[in-house]
Amino acid sequence: MLTRRSMLAAAGAVVAAPAFAQSWKAQYPELVFAIVPAENASGVMDRFAPFMEYLSKEIGTKVTLRVANDYAAVIEGQKAGNVQIAYYGPASFSKARIIGVKTDAFAIEVNSDGTKGYYSVFYVRSNSPYQKIEDLKGHALGLVDPNSTSGYNMPLFKLNKLGIKPESFFSKMVITGSHENAVLALAQGTVDVCANWWNADDDSNLTRMLNKGMVRDKDGKTLTKADFRIIVKSDLIINSPLAILESVPADLKETIKAAFFNAPKKAPDAFAKLSDGKDMPWAPIANADYEDTIKLVRFVDGLRKSA
Repeated sequence: MLTRRSMLAAAGAVVAAPAFAQSWKAQYPELVFAIVPAENASGVMDRFAPFMEYLSKEIGTKVTLRVANDYAAVIEGQKAGNVQIAYYGPASFSKARIIGVKTDAFAIEVNSDGTKGYYSVFYVRSNSPYQKIEDLKGHALGLVDPNSTSGYNMPLFKLNKLGIKPESFFSKMVITGSHENAVLALAQGTVDVCANWWNADDDSNLTRMLNKGMVRDKDGKTLTKADFRIIVKSDLIINSPLAILESVPADLKETIKAAFFNAPKKAPDAFAKLSDGKDMPWAPIANADYEDTIKLVRFVDGLRKSA
């Protein structure tokens, strides 16, 4: 498990390679690939295991997966220089850029229909009386993480557009730490509404959890999609980027990029497992494509400071 403390501690062991190093392999006997916590660590490990084997073989050096315990751990890991490759959310990547992390986006997720975006939604239980967000005044809101796009930044942005000040509107705001925890908090009655990511009716964090039988109410009853209702959907959010540290040698960068872009053909089963077969091959992307998300993060940071 990747934590901010472990990332900072590991930074002390990082030694710059001498200028006369014969190749990047001498400098990088291992590459670290860190991922923000979209689902529980065991689920990520299972989903990515075949892909990590492919990356290690294709790049020619060991690639180790690190699943962060929160979004900030990935940011701190790259800032410290010991996470070479990172799978960010849009807001966490934007936050990294805002605080000066020298990392460059190179690939973006592409949905099954060719689009490159997703949505933030507000879920309630379908047996509740809540039909619109205004019905939740005085009730509990579940958010994910301050560096989550769909679970925090976009929800607060959307609420602001609706003229709702969450600190005074809701009885409390619970930071659950992960998208899965937000759904479970709603299922078990800890919160009355929660924010989460949603691609399509059959492709969301909720449907992934339901397919695994993970969602139960406080009495232990297994819930289905019919037990939940979406009451708000955001504007389109740009999809998550893959990013490489600027300090990585140019030839290694190109090797890493080629491995990712060639994966659908060279390792189709491993690539398909990453998204349950729902995503198309990654597409090239650049830092500039996240300028709107950077503006969103700065806006929400301003809201938090003025609250």
